[in-house]
Amino acid sequence: MIGLVNEDNSRSTAIMGSLSVTDQAESLESLMSRYQQADEAAAAALVRRVTPLLRRYFLTQASNRIHADDLLQDTWMRLHRARHTYRPGEPVLPWVLAIARYANLDHYRKSSRRDAHERQVDVLPDPPGPAAPPSDVPDIDTMLSALPERQREVIVMLKISGMSVDEVARATSSSPGSVRQKAHRAYQKLREILSVPRRTP
Repeated sequence: MIGLVNEDNSRSTAIMGSLSVTDQAESLESLMSRYQQADEAAAAALVRRVTPLLRRYFLTQASNRIHADDLLQDTWMRLHRARHTYRPGEPVLPWVLAIARYANLDHYRKSSRRDAHERQVDVLPDPPGPAAPPSDVPDIDTMLSALPERQREVIVMLKISGMSVDEVARATSSSPGSVRQKAHRAYQKLREILSVPRRTP
């Protein structure tokens, strides 16, 4: 099961395109309950359904892009170890993303400790080349990267993963009111970004 997580984006897209009708029709909650009962087919189907959402979650955080596959692997290992804690009938995505957040936090702490002990290099890398001219409308990743991490996380869960406010609150260990407040501030920031006139080449 874990091996499926190491596929690249194109492979994941191909897998999503080849899902069986059963995979698509069966709820995540049902698949998770079967997975708890050691059903290998349900485990594989769950990986196929959830991995693209987890990858997108990690890729929208700029600091994690190069570590997305490692974080996916770590998250699935944690999910496997913690599968007995899932309560049948409860929404699966908030449970999954709560575990992904802890994997992310642990990765951040380890990276921070490692970076603090690294020595400076003698030769600096070459500066990047000139930036490409901006388009009329910034892409979604550019806009999301301008948001504070907590706001970005809420927007990804609400708008990209399609979760409800209550599910996001459960996944982030916060209140629905706090989720709405973060979403409101994020929408304001995104509106400001879109209202700024873009330079033309």
